[in-house]
Amino acid sequence: MSAVLVVDDSTTVRLILAEYLESSGYAVIEAIDGIEAIKQIQTHHPDLVITDIVMPRMNGYELCRWIKSDPRTKNIPVMMCTIKDEEFDRYWGLKQGADAYIAKPYKPLEMVNAVRHLLEQA
Repeated sequence: MSAVLVVDDSTTVRLILAEYLESSGYAVIEAIDGIEAIKQIQTHHPDLVITDIVMPRMNGYELCRWIKSDPRTKNIPVMMCTIKDEEFDRYWGLKQGADAYIAKPYKPLEMVNAVRHLLEQA
């Protein structure tokens, strides 16, 4: 079973996303920001990270750069899932090393298909 780390400062978003993913057969790990995500990555080494961008302490861009710059974690796919839906936001997220970028609100099937696709490519 693949493990997905969901990083978002919104409890509601984490719970909804966890429900979608768990019902599709994925194990879910949660973190409230980039700092907590790093601890979870070091402890659990997830197969995929889904991160919001706007979070306290460490944002999603910084988290993505950290993941992609560490030789032990650089191959973990990162999906940015955020309300920031401008073309520049998408460009900047991918420039930071994100493997995918999905804007909120998204359809559950769209999210699950994106997760499945990224894990198949990894």
